[in-house]
Amino acid sequence: MSVALITGGSRGLGRALAEALAERGWDLVLDARTAGALQETADGLRSRYGARVVALAGDVTDDAHRAELAAAARGLGGLDLLVSNASALGAEPLVRLEALAPEGLRQALETNVVAALGLLRETLPLLRAAAAGSVVVVSSDAAAEPYPAWGGYGASKAALDQLAAVLGVEEPGLRVWAVDPGDMGTALYAAAVPDDDDPRPRPESVAPAFLRLLDLRPVSGRYAATALLRAAGAGAGEER
Repeated sequence: MSVALITGGSRGLGRALAEALAERGWDLVLDARTAGALQETADGLRSRYGARVVALAGDVTDDAHRAELAAAARGLGGLDLLVSNASALGAEPLVRLEALAPEGLRQALETNVVAALGLLRETLPLLRAAAAGSVVVVSSDAAAEPYPAWGGYGASKAALDQLAAVLGVEEPGLRVWAVDPGDMGTALYAAAVPDDDDPRPRPESVAPAFLRLLDLRPVSGRYAATALLRAAGAGAGEER
């Protein structure tokens, strides 16, 4: 049975990915800071799919919590996929760089980059031992495009992209993908830009892009969910 560890797994994209993997028969280790929402997600996955789900509430910036997550994956038999999805904005709502407090930038870097590296270090032996060990880091178009007010968050995601790129070179036996999911209607986006009422795609519509990576196992690198979904649609059209 394949095992995935997903941080930020109680809502948004993390929850959508957990649902998609559980539907495929995967077992899961899920992390989130809010215990009630995390438990609700885990209970739903168990009842709908019969998945083994270990739900551990905590903060990924905490060393002990990361060690607990790795131990939970080991208890399920190993780890095939690590998804670093938990994110911090650095300011809510987002602000221009002139107003971004240094402690806000530190929080974004600590959660989005330092914690991701710490969890990777905890789980790397398990990933190396897997038949098809894979790492996904959830990036953002703000890592590559200069959007006003997204500077601190974008900088942290750009750093995460580079961390993933180097890991892909250092660990040729693994697949390491940084994925830009594109616009989504999530609580994170609502906190970032609370006055934006434009409808955005649901995270469930983006999850198939991540599944496509697992199915095709392309080389390590940075991928956009929109491109993966377009390619999947084109392939389906050719088959018909």
